[in-house]
Amino acid sequence: MQNMYEQPKYKPLTASTLWEDGMSARPDEPGTVARSAGALAGTSSGRVGDAPLPENVAPTYPLDNAGRVIAKPVPGGASPVASVSPLPVTLDTLRRGQQRYDIYCAPCHSQAGDGDGMVVRRGFPAPPSYHSQKLRNAPDAHFYGVISNGYGVMYSYADVIEPQDRWAIIAYIRALQLSQNARLGDAPQAQRSLLAKIPE
Repeated sequence: MQNMYEQPKYKPLTASTLWEDGMSARPDEPGTVARSAGALAGTSSGRVGDAPLPENVAPTYPLDNAGRVIAKPVPGGASPVASVSPLPVTLDTLRRGQQRYDIYCAPCHSQAGDGDGMVVRRGFPAPPSYHSQKLRNAPDAHFYGVISNGYGVMYSYADVIEPQDRWAIIAYIRALQLSQNARLGDAPQAQRSLLAKIPE
């Protein structure tokens, strides 16, 4: 029996004895923000016209001599944002990013960022791994746009994650990416001898 499909419910604009006004449709609560309306409401993300990046193709962005993205792409045609985070990457920023990531992102993306979160293990479509070449090469603005506007089956988190926290999450995603793709030569000289002793 599929109770979620066959559950009791009111059809739009039908009568109801539950409420004093006799209507089943209830007015919006003050302060309600519509996620989508009209034709957009029927789409998975509440938006139309987003083309996903091609699979198995890493996006290419102009890089400076230090390997930082110098392009300023604007995902989904949204209002311009910086191509890199304006927040200083400090331990406090990373802790805040980890906290927000664990609340909003880890259920799908997993705590390791590999796309195998608890929601995915229960049947939800898997998001891409942050450790793929495509997302390791993507600029911070891509992640900011996805958090702000949604992407594919992921809806927008703009109403629950403040802009500063979006940048903190992105800093934490970069730390996750580094943790899975770091080389011994990336560590400070003082730490390399300690790391070299750890069995693989």
